[in-house]
Order: sequence, then structure tokens, then C-alpha cells
Amino acid sequence: MLQDVGVSMNKCMAVILLVAGSCGLAPAALTQRIEKVANPQKMSGYSINIVEPESGAVIYSYDAHKPLIPASNMKLVSTAAALKYLGASFEYKTRVGLSNGTLVVIGSGDPILGDKGTDSKYDRQSGWVFEKIAQALREQGVAEVNDIVIDTTVFDDNRVHPSWKPEELNRSYAAEVCGLNYSLNCIELTATNLGSTVALHVEPTTSFIEMTSQVKAVSTNGRGIGSYRTVQPNKIVVFGEVKSKEGPVKVAIEKPAAFFGFLLAEHLARSGITARGKLIERTFSESEGFTPLVELVTPLTDVINRANTDSLNLAAEALFKTIDAHGNPDGKNGSWAGGREMVARYLAGLGISAEEFKIDDGCGLSRENRLTTHLISRLLLDQYRGGNWELFRVSLAVGGEEGTIDRYFNEPKYRGKIHAKTGYISGVRAFSGVCLTDRGPYLFSVISNGPKGLSRDAINGVAKAIIDEYMAAPDSAK
Repeated sequence: MLQDVGVSMNKCMAVILLVAGSCGLAPAALTQRIEKVANPQKMSGYSINIVEPESGAVIYSYDAHKPLIPASNMKLVSTAAALKYLGASFEYKTRVGLSNGTLVVIGSGDPILGDKGTDSKYDRQSGWVFEKIAQALREQGVAEVNDIVIDTTVFDDNRVHPSWKPEELNRSYAAEVCGLNYSLNCIELTATNLGSTVALHVEPTTSFIEMTSQVKAVSTNGRGIGSYRTVQPNKIVVFGEVKSKEGPVKVAIEKPAAFFGFLLAEHLARSGITARGKLIERTFSESEGFTPLVELVTPLTDVINRANTDSLNLAAEALFKTIDAHGNPDGKNGSWAGGREMVARYLAGLGISAEEFKIDDGCGLSRENRLTTHLISRLLLDQYRGGNWELFRVSLAVGGEEGTIDRYFNEPKYRGKIHAKTGYISGVRAFSGVCLTDRGPYLFSVISNGPKGLSRDAINGVAKAIIDEYMAAPDSAK
């Protein structure tokens, strides 16, 4: 009986809070605006939470404690946890040196080494990583090296998450996660119609990849190109139809460390430096002797920006494993299991109940993840009140301007005012972030699951409703 009374009391309290929110803190007009697009009479598979961050008051809430699949909103958790455990000044440092004539590369888990988007930001040319190593060797008067040793032990050997679909592993969003990553662990395929034949071009060019072409040249509109893997690693079959040119299409490769090693050896050969030995992936101990040549540095902030602005899965997964490795005494063997423990600890520290989350991967590709909009709002509030809010806010996509929502919110009253993280996998949509209104910021989170969930237009409409509700009143003097 006592248990039944407790349940009733909780339900009554929920009703009281909802009424207080609707009649007090939340203007009735805001509730009407949201319910116009969300329509709770017809839709049920969704959750919404909106918070005024200065006071911490919840101004609108619908099923906010209901755990749902978050898709890429999981990246908000991974990036916030990375800031918590690593600190905003953290840097990924990939180290290259010589050991008794052997060229050694010690991976740091950096997920955006050789990433075109990041390189463009810093005006770096394609292949700059390998040229920097070659230049360092030339400056040391080194014309040949023996083996090339790659140490990837900052992460464990599990490069593919068990919850990811096997048929999607050649897609760029499911790229392997390694202690040494390069070019997002992808190649780019381009197919060009030469008349009677089709030419395939791979970027970066390397003998590491073997391609079999089943692409047909056509005179009418083609179906585009695709690819699939074979039982032999990195033997890729390309198929489709090409009228003139198709691509570039990103394709995830297997064995990223070997990919990097091949590219390095090939670049050294073109630079007149011979690698006479083997490519070996193993643990390297500096007690073997290590003369530093090059240190390749990537700020944590760049990785967080790629994870949140562009929803880069590899960035989020590397962060997930990095926080585990960073917490280990030897700084190695970062794993998904360890990342889950670290993230759960972070969320518990925010006062989030264990019933409100289930953590499986770091990017949200897994359908085993569960989060509540209350949790995400609480996480955003923690960022807002902490010392990294501006850093975190600018890592988000910007409506009408940048990232995954650059094509939405183009109207002048919304453009640049909605900073948020999208989320999408089949049957799942999510959207969380901050609305910068005329009367101050408002944090929001929306997650929708299943056939009774919200459309993308309806979810975007929730953010628009916040902006509309808190627009400055017209100046009567004018």
C-alpha cells in the first residue's frame, strides 16, 4: 500500500509541475505553438524538454524522462564527457621518430589526421602529413629506413563496434576506429565515362586498395555508383552506371594503420627515401631507443567541432575510447567498454538516474543507446554553467549557416539563432541545443522514435516556436 501511495504522489507532483509550467513559467502561447506542431493527440513517440538556463527552470516538458534512441544526439554526451575528462586544452599528439634505423609511428587515436575538412581550415595540402615526415628525414640526412613500425595501442584491437550492421561497414559513417587513423579511414572513388569504358580514380592513390570495376558507361542518366567489400580485405567491387562523371563517393577501408603505413612508404619512395623492411604493427617501447622527428598535433576542440557540427561518427568514437585510455595508468587500450563506464560516471555526476540512459557507442549509430530529453537538457545546462560553454556552443551546427542544419532555418528571424545537434537513423530523429532568442538563450531537446514520432519539420518547428515566442516586442515608438 505504501508503494502505491508513493506512485500516486509522484504522479500528482508531475501534474502540479506541468500546470505550474504551463500557467506560470511557460507562456500559454508557447505551449500552444509547440502543441500545434507536435500534436500530442496524434503523436506519442516523442519527448521534449525546454529549459531557461539562467534560472534552470523547465518551461516546457513532454515525456522528458522517457528513454529513447537518440541517434547522433549521443555525440553531445561523448563530446561533453571528453571536455570533462580530457580538458579543453587537450591535444592529440601522433609521434614519429627513428629507432636504430626503423621508422616508428606512435598513434594517439587522433580521428581527423589527414581529414580534408580540417586540412582546409588550416590551408594544408593533401598528403602534408607524409611530406612533413619525409622532410624531417631529409633534414637528418636519412636516405633509407628499415622497417616501418606502427603502434596503435592507445586503443584496443576492436575497430568495429559489435552493434553496427555488417552490411554498412563500407559506409563512411561506419569507418573503423583505430589508434592511428588517416583521411577518416576512407578513400574517395570517382568514376568518369571515357566513351566505351569507365575510368576509376581513387584518392588518395595507393596500392593498398584493389578495385574491380563493374561500372557501365551509359548515354542516358546513370544510376550513380556504389561499392561492396569482398572476403579479401580492401578488395572492393565498384558497380553502377555513369553518363559523364560520378563521385567522389567515400568508402570506408579496412585496417587503417596499414593504410597509413602503405601511404607513408609510397610517399617516401616518391621522395627518394627507401623503406627496405616490412610494415609491422606492434607495441613499441621507448626503451628500444627513440629519436623524435615529427609530432602531429590536433586540438581537442577541432575534434569536438567535427563531431558536433558535421556529425562525424569517427570523431565521437575516438573521443569515447580516448577518455578511457586517458584514465588508464599507461594511457593505452581505450575501449568501448571502458568508454561506457566513464560516460556513465559522468552522467551520474550530473545527478542523472541510471534509468534515464543506456550507453552503447559514442556516436549514436547503435540502436542500443537510450537517452532522455531531461538528461540532454541537464547536460546542456551543465555546459552552460561551466567554463566551456562558448567552446561547446560553437561546436554545434548553426541553422541556415553551418553544418547539418545549414539548409534549414533560412528565414531571417531564425538564421544563426539556432545552434544544435541533429540526429537521424531509421525511425529516429533528434534535435537538441540552444535557441538564442531576443530575450536570452533557451536550451531544448527533442527526440522522436517510431511511426508515431515527429517529422523533421515538426521537430524544427519546436525550435522555431521558441524563437517566435521570445521575440522582442515591436517598438511602439516607431
